[in-house]
Amino acid sequence: MPEPAKVTLSATLAADEALARRRAAGEQVLIMASGEIGLPVHPELRARLAAAADRSTYGPVAGSPELRSAAAGYWQRRGLAADPELVVAGPGSKALLFALIMAVGGDVVIPRPSWVSYAAQAELVGARVLKVPVPAGEGGVPDPDLLRETVLAARAAGHDPRSVVVTLPDNPTGAVATPDTVRRLGEAARELDLVIISDEIYCDLVFDQATPAVSPAAFAPERTVVTTGLTKNLAVGGWRTGVALLPEGAAGRRLHARLIAIASQIWSSPPAPVQVAAAYAFGEPPEIVAHVAASRRLHGIVAAATAERFTAAGALLAPVRATCYLYPDFEPLRERLRSVHGVRTGTELARLLTDRYGVGVLGAEAFGEAAEPLRLRAATSRFYGETAERQHAALEAADPLGLPWIRAAIDRVDEVLTDLTAPSTTRPLPGRPHQRA
Repeated sequence: MPEPAKVTLSATLAADEALARRRAAGEQVLIMASGEIGLPVHPELRARLAAAADRSTYGPVAGSPELRSAAAGYWQRRGLAADPELVVAGPGSKALLFALIMAVGGDVVIPRPSWVSYAAQAELVGARVLKVPVPAGEGGVPDPDLLRETVLAARAAGHDPRSVVVTLPDNPTGAVATPDTVRRLGEAARELDLVIISDEIYCDLVFDQATPAVSPAAFAPERTVVTTGLTKNLAVGGWRTGVALLPEGAAGRRLHARLIAIASQIWSSPPAPVQVAAAYAFGEPPEIVAHVAASRRLHGIVAAATAERFTAAGALLAPVRATCYLYPDFEPLRERLRSVHGVRTGTELARLLTDRYGVGVLGAEAFGEAAEPLRLRAATSRFYGETAERQHAALEAADPLGLPWIRAAIDRVDEVLTDLTAPSTTRPLPGRPHQRA
């Protein structure tokens, strides 16, 4: 009997749980490993969820007509053709991505670097993973020319790549692929007959709304599946509801039918009460639009201030255009890190920051890169405070950086990086507790 696919705990969730245990034991830690957004639930969302608490039946596998219609309108307002009959809701976009990889079948192309679960999900369904580097200075989308080379070589070797997964904007880099790169991706996917699975859960968190992320569905609508959810823009990760938009045409409808069949066997239907709140949110009433705008502004201010600390310490870091993620490269400091701390890889650097300093980050290896690059992903989404009162204050503050708990978190990053990159460590910084956020 063949061995089952190896399953490991998600690197981001594992890091979060380890840091939570340390915090529960009384240690002072700074959580920067996962992208969970530490912001309050909008009161109207809470009210809608509570009012729907008695909805206990399964409902349609694809989701309620109200939710599917609201999600279609959300995409239509962003310039995409969206038929509510081709919208599928599920218990989180993460589950939808897994089901889509299964529904398309074959081997899967993913960017390098990319979110930790794409490769794991592909491997769980028995697919071969083909990693293709992103263009320099971009993220989330494989280099289209290298994509062609990789797919053609794989097919010549007898493999069967059928899909490419992309992220717009990107996790882990916080970058946004240019429209030209996305256009060329669409052209390559059409030539190679690949389905594009476009994870766009961060699309509302592009800081400059004058230059939004452009979906591959704008260039290759007949072969692009778009997914999103409320986890990031509205900070309701625990509600676990996402939506997918399938393409028009015979191929898209076949994929839709297969996705519905898979969903019926795995999750039956999304949680009914949450669908009510989600339909309201995807309708984008003014109060929700304002709440998302306030969140986006806060992310941009705090991420930029934290990024300045990394670049001041000597790390390379492209401007963060979206999300709450930083992806600094410590290559200019390699010799210093090796001689002072014995650090030779990004994984070792992440471990040092976590174990010695209590700053939870992840090395680039967790995102599909080799171990050697001294790159990290650090998220600033948990700097906003542990209580709803502080989180509301962060959203409403004219100057969030002036709030003592946000300032303390960023100052802690600065202190740790200063100590980390000094020629020799001469002060007992690791034992100094920072102010808890």
